[in-house]
Amino acid sequence: MAKGSGRQDEIIAFVRKRDYKLIKELGQGACGKTVLLFDDQIGEYFVCKKYQPLSEIHRQELFEGFVKEIKLLHIVYHKNIVRVFNHYIYPDQLAGYILMEFVDGLEIDKYLSHYPEQTNDVFLQTISGFAYLQRRGILHRDIRPGNVMVNADSDVKIIDLGFGKQIQNSDDFDKSISLNWWCQPPSEFAYSRYDFRTEVYFVGKLFERIIKENEINHFKYASVLGRMCLLDPLERIQAFSGVEKEIRSDQFFEIEFSESELYVYRAFSAALVNQITKIEHTSQYEEDIERVISKLNDSYRGFMLEEKVPDAAVVTRCLLTGTYYYTKRGLPVSAVRDFLLLMKSSTEEKNRIIISNLYRTLDTLPRYNKALEDEIPF
Repeated sequence: MAKGSGRQDEIIAFVRKRDYKLIKELGQGACGKTVLLFDDQIGEYFVCKKYQPLSEIHRQELFEGFVKEIKLLHIVYHKNIVRVFNHYIYPDQLAGYILMEFVDGLEIDKYLSHYPEQTNDVFLQTISGFAYLQRRGILHRDIRPGNVMVNADSDVKIIDLGFGKQIQNSDDFDKSISLNWWCQPPSEFAYSRYDFRTEVYFVGKLFERIIKENEINHFKYASVLGRMCLLDPLERIQAFSGVEKEIRSDQFFEIEFSESELYVYRAFSAALVNQITKIEHTSQYEEDIERVISKLNDSYRGFMLEEKVPDAAVVTRCLLTGTYYYTKRGLPVSAVRDFLLLMKSSTEEKNRIIISNLYRTLDTLPRYNKALEDEIPF
């Protein structure tokens, strides 16, 4: 790497070339080809997507879409969405590569035809992945069996954001693409609309077809699925967060908590509520359970040897983004430790109930619009 003075505008040149072993070609699409590579230095496989359009007519336009896909992949991080590790872009030649996670598995319809007993879990994971994209304001816009994979560990992986779009304003919901849809289009296509309700529809239709073709009769969320598949967007479930809410409601009476688990949850919930006095009305809860656990774990390391958390904000900001007023001291470290252990040892379904109950408890706290000068703001 080239040496320099460390100025912010300095170009850092990585001059060493990195080579990979070509294993096989995986596919060819309108925008390029995909190959499987092997890195012998770390012993890992990667998928490399090369921008190489079949048609030269729209080469510039398609290249811009390729770069957009790279940007979208770099801002998402969720276990049910394919990871991007690196990229190489050559604007002068309208060429580029994306180095991504290798999903060693099957397309979702083929996977569930072999393992129909996994349908309920695969459905929940798929909803979780698309709910995350919606929270980040990202439309996938190419929901089809080939773009939802399930790997050897039964983990769902949403792939191919080549047609994805990050929503900035209401104009971004205009239907600007016309793909060869594999099922009956929803009613909003008649007036050139594609929004998150449309995404709900296509995910619903995907599972509806899989369940019908494989005669799966043990699917637990048929009522929710039916409302996802309604042609009229006004009657359909409006968002993936709404799908998750209905799923949690259905699961509530099926999941039991032990007395010790209830004690740990209630101790932490009560201690947390005692720390926060008011929440600004635009503040948002962290909905990604993995991020909650990760942030709590990182924070806990900083005060694990203390009796009380030195500054309660390091805990509250693991759960809450925005402005609030809080009491700085008094949160027992033992309550945080036990709650973190509870979440680490619980299933995803249990953690959804835990977080949902915790946030409903926080909803009971006063909301405000203007900062009060006589308390400590964060």
